Amino acid sequence: MTDTPAKPGHNSGGVAGDQLRSLVARIERLEEEKKGLSDDIREIYAEVKAHGFDPKIVRQVVRLRKLDSADLAEQQALLERYMEVFG
Repeated sequence: MTDTPAKPGHNSGGVAGDQLRSLVARIERLEEEKKGLSDDIREIYAEVKAHGFDPKIVRQVVRLRKLDSADLAEQQALLERYMEVFG
């Protein structure tokens, strides 16, 4: 068996190991929270549909509401111009 030199910052124990374990644990917790939030959002879109609203349109509304007013106005103007091509 040959001993390979440790990579910089690589330490199976000690402070560096504890720090790495802590960072990975935080990432795992956030990934789990993200999954939970995604599940919650999916359930709300199911409610949207159950109430007779179109989920695709509601998704567009959510996306558009994130835009600032200048970006929204620009997108609406471009959409109108593009739609003119189709009559």
